[in-house]
Amino acid sequence: MTQTADPAPLIAPPGLAGVVVADTALGDVRGAEGFFHYRQYDATGLARDHSVEDVWHLLLRGDLPDPETARAWRGEIAEQLLATDRYGEQLTAVLRAAPTRAPLSSLRTAISAYGVLTGDEPLWDLDDAAREQAALRTAAAVPWLVAAAYAVGRGEQPRPARPELGYVGNYLWMVTGGTPDERAVRALGRYLCLTVDHGFNASTFTARVVASTGADLTACVVAAIGALSGPLHGGAPSRALDALDQIGTVENAAPWARAQLAAGQRVMGFGHAVYRGLDPRSELLRETATELGGDTAELAVRVEKEVVRVLDEAKPDRPLRANVEYYAGVVMQECGIPRELFTPTFACSRVIGWTAHILEQARGRKIFRPSSRYVGPPVQ
Repeated sequence: MTQTADPAPLIAPPGLAGVVVADTALGDVRGAEGFFHYRQYDATGLARDHSVEDVWHLLLRGDLPDPETARAWRGEIAEQLLATDRYGEQLTAVLRAAPTRAPLSSLRTAISAYGVLTGDEPLWDLDDAAREQAALRTAAAVPWLVAAAYAVGRGEQPRPARPELGYVGNYLWMVTGGTPDERAVRALGRYLCLTVDHGFNASTFTARVVASTGADLTACVVAAIGALSGPLHGGAPSRALDALDQIGTVENAAPWARAQLAAGQRVMGFGHAVYRGLDPRSELLRETATELGGDTAELAVRVEKEVVRVLDEAKPDRPLRANVEYYAGVVMQECGIPRELFTPTFACSRVIGWTAHILEQARGRKIFRPSSRYVGPPVQ
């Protein structure tokens, strides 16, 4: 077969590192500076001073709400939480049909069913108002579905939503069955605000690729959940806490870190694909874990210092510091979130960012379609 040579393709670096694939007005991660923002606001400042609902409004509608707007906005979210309750019997049946101890897998199935029940339509066919409604409806359903999947996996009945507790308080209630105290609501709220969005990470990029096809919003979120399920993305908080369990005492921290490096293993909870120094999210979460107190928080702070010392000795040219996952597990555990719900809880936050990115992508009319370079046997 006669082969016609095409121009040599431009090969992107592995993982598309450093490649700009789209414009966004939602935020940015400045890895070299150790800084990230949502729209025009420092994200860590928002997490310290604002609620999840405020940040949600900022990403979806473009501004931080004033008190009157905030009340109305919380009312809209409450309506969506109660709307999910109305499908509770059908969604519980879906969860029971495929019981699993992996709530993220159940969430993927249940959110797909929810899209069918609510009549989700292709983004291509919807106007901006209908798209936004689909985004709000779907994001509001995720905490209910996560908590319901956890309950069903334990042979229990899902708890009804209590939207008067707020987004974070309602989630804690549905998972634990107890009315949460203000410390837990504040601490978990900080974590959720810090993880709402973080640039074009794997799950967000996946959601935008599917959105570029004009698919329905539910399909985009299901795809993002699939990306999040990988241990290199959403599974790290529980693994970092597992590492703390293995270490046990501060005296074991340095030997453990050296053993990990000698075995070529990743030191879970340290280093980041973008940040070349301290992950700014870990600073606020360290402070939050310390405020919550407890033996695990105290151990985590002391172990961090020892592990960083070993990493600096082994890799003096590349500083590896604690990332968001290192303290995330500590904070979630102290707030009453069971370990198997760490990644699904991350999804309760990140779905807000996913849906904002999906809406932004849907306003474009161009499908993602990169090229590849063939490296197989010559064509005969």
